[in-house]
Amino acid sequence: MLRMDEGDRISLTDGKGTVASGIIQFAERHKCNVRISDTSFEPRVGGKLHLCVSFTKNNGRNEWLLEKATELGVASIIPIGSARYNKTHIRHDRWEKILQSAILQSQQSYLPELSQLIPVTTALEQFKDVPQKFIAHCMDDERKKNLSEMLKPGQDAVVFIGPEGDFAPEEVNLCIGHGYTAVALGAQRLRTETAAISVAAYFNMLS
Repeated sequence: MLRMDEGDRISLTDGKGTVASGIIQFAERHKCNVRISDTSFEPRVGGKLHLCVSFTKNNGRNEWLLEKATELGVASIIPIGSARYNKTHIRHDRWEKILQSAILQSQQSYLPELSQLIPVTTALEQFKDVPQKFIAHCMDDERKKNLSEMLKPGQDAVVFIGPEGDFAPEEVNLCIGHGYTAVALGAQRLRTETAAISVAAYFNMLS
């Protein structure tokens, strides 16, 4: 990050849409004092994307996903347990710092909400009122549609992304029974983090 000094102008945000401008009064290595000159509120534009992801066992890949999804403006990131993977330990404090750094880098005013790990059934209940609901999986399934043909701009959406090894068939059927559409993300088989970022990037382009 570019080092800033006394007299430099700086923008701050609370991660909830409020933006403040000010001038640094003094700057030290671990703290600084800023005189705020004005504040404003930036309403969120477009629909909100909620990513329900069964994270991998590789922390580096998980952290890359968090950083890039934040840069692409997702509204929330929900780690979900699944039949084929259930990550029990999440360094929530470290992940929050990654999100904070990413919104500063991408100059955004909304911090994604990062959930604790929850089961698929809880996520289904939490997002039951979202107008667009999708589950991406790799099985051969005549019910699958291309996400690019199904996703509508300006509307909130929730997308379930499976673990390494994919969702179990019963999990896919459970989601479809709750109004989710099974979708494909292209001809290639994608890693978990690549699939999540593909969804976020396409949704961001539509917003």
